[in-house]
Amino acid sequence: MVKQQHQLFVALLAAADAVVVATACVGAWAARSMKLPGYLPTWPDQWESFFKGPLVLFAIPLTLMAFQLHGLYRPRRDKSLVDEAWRVLRASLMAVGALIIVLWIVGNDVITHGGGAGEPWIVWGREIDEGRLQLSLLALVLPAMLVLHRWAFRFGLRAMRRRGWNLRHVAVIGVGRLGQITLRTLERNSWTGLSVAYFISHRDETRREHCLDRVVRSGLAELERTLEEHPVDAVYLALPSAHAARLPGLLQRLERFALDVRVIPDVQPKRLPSAMAVSELDGMPILSYRECPLYGLGGVSKRALDIIGAVVGLIVFSPVMLACAIAVRMSGPGRIIFKQRRVSIAGETFKIYKFRTMYHVEDEKYGGWTDKKWTERDDPRVTAVGRFMRRTSLDELPQLLNVLKGQMSLVGPRPERPELIARFREDWRGYMLRQHVKAGMTGWAQVNGLRGNTSLKKRLQYDLHYIRHWSILFDLKILWLTVFRGFRHDNAH
Repeated sequence: MVKQQHQLFVALLAAADAVVVATACVGAWAARSMKLPGYLPTWPDQWESFFKGPLVLFAIPLTLMAFQLHGLYRPRRDKSLVDEAWRVLRASLMAVGALIIVLWIVGNDVITHGGGAGEPWIVWGREIDEGRLQLSLLALVLPAMLVLHRWAFRFGLRAMRRRGWNLRHVAVIGVGRLGQITLRTLERNSWTGLSVAYFISHRDETRREHCLDRVVRSGLAELERTLEEHPVDAVYLALPSAHAARLPGLLQRLERFALDVRVIPDVQPKRLPSAMAVSELDGMPILSYRECPLYGLGGVSKRALDIIGAVVGLIVFSPVMLACAIAVRMSGPGRIIFKQRRVSIAGETFKIYKFRTMYHVEDEKYGGWTDKKWTERDDPRVTAVGRFMRRTSLDELPQLLNVLKGQMSLVGPRPERPELIARFREDWRGYMLRQHVKAGMTGWAQVNGLRGNTSLKKRLQYDLHYIRHWSILFDLKILWLTVFRGFRHDNAH
């Protein structure tokens, strides 16, 4: 739920950025149309020039892409305003530079003919044509407006968070000096919206009940139970240096939970390794050990791809789905659509939709529906129609509705049943990292033939590769490969 709220937040922020970019473009275009003396505007004769002249259609996508590359749509709760202003400035100038290159490639009049036939401006005793003046004004106005917009946006968010809105709850592991510094720093910077829900002692057992007015839930021996009974959005590891050797083991244990993990090192920032992303909050260094890969504009673009793909898929496959529904009805009594609990992003459960492929049972608790295993080849429970649909993956077409509802994605790790995940999370290190993204109808493992009762280790490797290297282009590649590899496979049964 938190990640879905973040995607909505990013979509609104990107829309606001687009409005600011459009305003800056129109302002620069209008300013270049003014003529001295008297400031009388010389507006174009053709109506379409009012859309082409401001260069909005080029500037908005280029600016949003530059912002995404500079991490300006990732969570910024513990980043300073100065840091954000510097990133906005660099991204804006990159966007203007890219705009000039694109205009030159497409042969736009702003570059090739100076923007029109108007008289040149005189700037510092030198003539400058209208097109270059427009781009120069945009290079000055765009960064300034975006910085002011982002600052106003952040000040508004900070005011909301100080009043208890838009909070993210965290648990601090460590009740020593460093853990107390972490709490005081987060409280002092309430604008981050990070609220410490409770402490977990850095010792295995503890009799301590409170630390700085926060409850101490348990020691490390009961870490998993505490996080399961009292879920949070993130964990801050604030171990004293004497217990630093326990950090790798704790990180491994936390892999069983789909939450953000931050490390507060008990050292000076200059002594930290450069492999991790390092940030600082009011002088307190923070190592970003693991974060969801879909924070930012990428998550919004992935959701947009899901919606478009699901709508198109439902339209294209509607005749096939109707034929499948008729075939299932004729195969025997029972519901046409089979529903089953599955797990998706952040451990959230949902009802997955599939065409029924097995003989009907009165209760899903019987007949093998909830066996803690996958369907086997030549399973006697599968109907003749169901066997064909499984082999061709036609039974999964109703999942387009899950995608449209936001419960699944077109591309991602395949969703598993809760009882299987309870077993796999204990046996396979890193298995829960799959839940950092939404479960998908198809995935990198599936298009590489890892379907049915195949190697779980191999599947996990492919899923983690997908999560580490995710991009919208990677999703498009997998969807393309699905057309040729994903529907029919010998391992599907």
